[in-house]
Amino acid sequence: MSKRLASFHGPSTPTSSPVSQPRHPGTPASPSRASETTIHRKARTLLQELRSLSHAWDDLVLVDGLKAARTLVDTRTELDNALALLVPGSLPRSPIVGPKLAVMEKCIVQLDTVLTKLQKNLRRMGTVVDNLEALCHEAQKTKGPKWCKEEPLWLSWSLEKLVLSVGGIATPYHRSVALLDGLVDQLRSHSVSFETSRVIINQWVEQPYLEENGWDAQWEDLCAVEVERWDTT
Repeated sequence: MSKRLASFHGPSTPTSSPVSQPRHPGTPASPSRASETTIHRKARTLLQELRSLSHAWDDLVLVDGLKAARTLVDTRTELDNALALLVPGSLPRSPIVGPKLAVMEKCIVQLDTVLTKLQKNLRRMGTVVDNLEALCHEAQKTKGPKWCKEEPLWLSWSLEKLVLSVGGIATPYHRSVALLDGLVDQLRSHSVSFETSRVIINQWVEQPYLEENGWDAQWEDLCAVEVERWDTT
């Protein structure tokens, strides 16, 4: 059996962000921006929570999950290479298979933990979207439907437009976690080839469903322009 590479790194995938119009210093503030209300503060806080959840998602996938996946593949490679060096019919001088299998099983458990945390993250995203919708209903009662539909919340987007647009934010994350779940299932088999493992790792890193539709691609630049004090806590 020829030696397989012991480690490799998946490609970094750049994300495209929408080009937003810069805010002009001389643009007069709208009445909404001049005197923020509880509605403005709640909307900003909920949007910032979505951003935090998306960043936590990337940490789970690209740090914890990727480390476990690479360690799993590297350990299998090391075991294959060690067994390939043995003279046929001979036994190794020290235990090889047992310790390597223990490491691999630990990595699989870590990947399952990552998937569980991603599902929890998704549920929290859904809760935030629900809270934004509830905020819009609350504003309709206190400010009126016309205000929600037509009045710019800060720069140009109304609360209704914001809530309707952000409502689908969880969809690409649902698709992404389904993809990752399938990749983990493929990695569970200790007979998976190195070439297949490399393809799996690359897909894990790329997160194709988020490349154009994740938070950073769709919302970060827009919120930086549309939301007053976006980077404040």
